[in-house]
Amino acid sequence: MKQDIQRIMLAAAKPLFLIFILYILKIMEVGMDWNFSRLGVYPMEKRGLVGILTHPLIHSGFSHLLANTIPLFFLSWCLFYFYRGIAGKIFILIWIGGGLLTFLIGKPGWHIGASGLIYGLTFFLFFSGILRKYVPLIAISLLVTFLYGGIIWHMFPYFSPTNMSWEGHLSGGIMGTLCAFVFVNHGPQRPEPFADEMEEEENTEEETTAAEEEETL
Repeated sequence: MKQDIQRIMLAAAKPLFLIFILYILKIMEVGMDWNFSRLGVYPMEKRGLVGILTHPLIHSGFSHLLANTIPLFFLSWCLFYFYRGIAGKIFILIWIGGGLLTFLIGKPGWHIGASGLIYGLTFFLFFSGILRKYVPLIAISLLVTFLYGGIIWHMFPYFSPTNMSWEGHLSGGIMGTLCAFVFVNHGPQRPEPFADEMEEEENTEEETTAAEEEETL
C-alpha cells in the first residue's frame, strides 16, 4: 500500500512541476508586459526553429492555459504511472517530434501551447493499451476515449477555428500513435497465461532435482 502511494505521488510530481513552470511563465509574461509568442513554432522559417523545443511552454492567455491544465496533468500522470519505464522517452519524443512536424506542415503564424502534447499523450495511451492487450492498459484506453475522444475533430481544418493550430494537434496525434507502435514491446506487457503455474512447476522440478542430488551424495 505504501509503495502504491509513493508510485502515485512520484508519477504526479513531474506533471505538477511542468504545470508550475507553465503558470510561472504566464505570470511573468503578463506581469512584465512581455510577449512570449515568438517562442512558438513558426513553420518553415529560421525564427521558428527554437519553438520546436519551447512551444508547449507558451500560451496565448490564462484561459488557454487553464483549458490545457487538467488534461495535461491527467494524461501525463497516466503516462508516468503506467509506463514509468519508458515514460520519459515517450514524453520527449511527443514534445519534440510534434513540434518538428508542426514546423514542417503548419500554416504561417506562431503555433503555441501544450495542446499538441495533450493530443500526443491521448493517442499514445489509446493505441498503446489496445496494442498491448493488457486489461489495465485497455481500461486506460477506454477512459481516455471517454474523456477526450471528442478532441479528434480539432485535428482537421474544417472543424477548427481559424486561430487554432489544427496542425499542432495533428502532429501530436501522429507522434503519439507512432510511439505506441514503436514502443509496443517495451514497458508494461500482458502477463503470459499460466505463467505462475509454469514457474511453480519449474521451482518444484528444481527442488526435486536438488533433493535427488543430495540423496545421491
